[in-house]
Amino acid sequence: MSEAVPGLPVAVDVMGGDKAPEEIAAGALQAAQETGVPVLLIGDPDYLKGLPKTPGVQSEGATEVIGMDEDPGRAVRLKRDSSLVRCAEAVRDGRASAMVSAGNTGAAMASALLRMGRLHGVSRPAIATIIPVPGAPTQTVLIDSGANVDCTAHMLVQFAQMGWALATERFGIAEPRVGLLSIGEEATKGNDIVKEAHELLATGAAGPQVKFIGNVEGRDVMTDHVDVVVTDGFTGNVVLKTLEGGVKAVVGGVLAALTSTEDVKEAARAVMPALMPLAAELDPDTYGGAVLLGVNGVCVIGHGSSSARAVVNAIKVAQHAVEEGLVARIEAVIGSARSVASN
Repeated sequence: MSEAVPGLPVAVDVMGGDKAPEEIAAGALQAAQETGVPVLLIGDPDYLKGLPKTPGVQSEGATEVIGMDEDPGRAVRLKRDSSLVRCAEAVRDGRASAMVSAGNTGAAMASALLRMGRLHGVSRPAIATIIPVPGAPTQTVLIDSGANVDCTAHMLVQFAQMGWALATERFGIAEPRVGLLSIGEEATKGNDIVKEAHELLATGAAGPQVKFIGNVEGRDVMTDHVDVVVTDGFTGNVVLKTLEGGVKAVVGGVLAALTSTEDVKEAARAVMPALMPLAAELDPDTYGGAVLLGVNGVCVIGHGSSSARAVVNAIKVAQHAVEEGLVARIEAVIGSARSVASN
């Protein structure tokens, strides 16, 4: 299965996440009601029976749950009737167009990889996370943000290809600018793998479509200077968590300042309406979740603390990826690069 059918429901892991099952189910029901996207709820059969009947919503029982702290590979092998594994199987079997889970990230990856399979030519699937760029019309794609701790230069080239495909699908950018994360803009900066990847990307190894702009630095990630930032999963996850912590600290500091005195509180009443759109841009729930790229299907992995709002947006992300043929885009760009290399 390399081409999902838009009319099929999005499978939702109701039992995955810190706020499961209530928030997850609430978000899925809301998405079906407000967007018309059909959903397939997979989870504890007794809990699902108690949910209100909603048009466009199907349910399927699963008797096991993979915990957030369980070993991903072992849990997927042993808990074959878990909600997470059943979601991946629903996509594999053509009963769902995509899957969404806010549960154990490693288990979500393992389920998708083992049940859906890997796309032809892909060395390793990678997690692509959307990074907000306040005030810009689009955001930045950060890939890999945690799937592959150790990478080769050729893997980074494929991450560039997959990130390019996501940027074209998600934001409609005709020529996404792809940058390689390093410690300096010069081609000579970085470790051996980064320097090798730079040479490959600069000489067109990612294919004719991929516009490589060279090295970028950490300060560029939340700017409109680059559309896709490529890095290994270890560095990417550190960048992601650092940005999350930094944004949280700044927002907390601003809120504390705006409530520090009665005079400031009075002024804050006038300022807050102007700050609310910015707060929404910086809220991870706005973006729904990260997309696992390189597997033979659409898999959206939400934040562990996803709210109902995050689930609604994750389902929208999954549906859009299906409708715009994200998997086919990835296949095409990787195939194009192989064709160029063989000539």
